[in-house]
Amino acid sequence: MKKTVLITGASQGLGAAMAKHFAAADYNVAINCYNQNSLESGGKQVKSECEKIGAEAECFIADVSDFDACENLIKQVIAKFGGIDVLINNAGITRDYMLPAMSEDMFDSVIAANLKSVFNMTRHVSKPMMKKRAGHIINITSVSGVYGNRGQANYSASKAGVIGLTKTTAKELGSRGIICNAIAPGFIESPMTNDLPDDIKNKLLSAVSLGRLGTAADVAETALFLAATTYITGQVILVDGGLRM
Repeated sequence: MKKTVLITGASQGLGAAMAKHFAAADYNVAINCYNQNSLESGGKQVKSECEKIGAEAECFIADVSDFDACENLIKQVIAKFGGIDVLINNAGITRDYMLPAMSEDMFDSVIAANLKSVFNMTRHVSKPMMKKRAGHIINITSVSGVYGNRGQANYSASKAGVIGLTKTTAKELGSRGIICNAIAPGFIESPMTNDLPDDIKNKLLSAVSLGRLGTAADVAETALFLAATTYITGQVILVDGGLRM
């Protein structure tokens, strides 16, 4: 029986790349989209590309910062595929601003989308995984959660929280056969980084030992590795090319 992966925030970017990598690894793929717009603008395309690879894939709309919506999402995916073997908590947003001028809403909205969503999804997927006594949870954090970053007090706090939640989840659920790890991407190629002026891009690259930006594939391959591991848990894997070593 094929395994099933559920990826939050999978209509674009890292989530979309991970969906296609897991499809190529013969997983059923549950693609979470935030709303109808993200479904139309990216989710349907990701689903189509997964199906072209040969996987069974489906899109599910849910705001994962909503506790009840996450419970319903888990139920829908299990009804469709028969279970969830791997949960990847990838959904997240940024609302960057310097701390002295950051609004309460800027802070709260990022914490809800990036951290509370991980609690919501982990809370609701834990029961069916405990019943099977098996499961992998992979949380996407960030080097900003490890080192901090100017202008990202909200984002850094949320991603540091994800690290703490990852370690606690690993400790609490390990005896039930559930493995939980986190991936902390560094500077990853994206439309935003591609549009940076050369002097800023060169400054970023000077801090990276490998001398290049990471790719979504670098993160996706790490997620595939963690989904197969049987004796690594509670760890934060930095996919950052040797940043700040």
